[in-house]
Amino acid sequence: MSIVRNVAGIAKGMSITLREIFEPTQVENYPDGPGPNRGAVFEQRYRGAHILQRDENGLEKCVACYLCAAACPSNCIYIEAAENTAENRISSSERFAKVYNIDYNRCIFCGYCVEACPTDAITHGHGFELASLNATGMVMRKEDMLVPVAEATTRPYDRAGTTELADDNSSST
Repeated sequence: MSIVRNVAGIAKGMSITLREIFEPTQVENYPDGPGPNRGAVFEQRYRGAHILQRDENGLEKCVACYLCAAACPSNCIYIEAAENTAENRISSSERFAKVYNIDYNRCIFCGYCVEACPTDAITHGHGFELASLNATGMVMRKEDMLVPVAEATTRPYDRAGTTELADDNSSST
């Protein structure tokens, strides 16, 4: 009796498989899609590559307080602070991050650095193409993560190249 029950269970599973074979496949149109994300769709809370933000005057928001590095469980953030001068103003505070590196070989994208930052200087963008065959290329420097001055003064910036988040198009329904 149990053999008949087992065969019936296998037949039921195979019928589901055969039914799904003839259904059309639903996929995202990545990497051949339109737009800067090339068809990939992200949720608003997606934690992608880190972005160092600027304030409305174009100055860096990071004040080199080291709270992000202290909050990081994988110890992948390295910061060196320097003092601002009257001639060369980098941030609105007394100090700025002269060196700001994140080692993506170790980063687990937990978001603790974003939550710990008192000035909202570091955020997660929607950049997702971080794969590399060379481990030395996975260390992102400040210049790689810093928002360009032109975009920072106009509107919020996302590393994926868009200023709108994927959740915005769901409000039209």
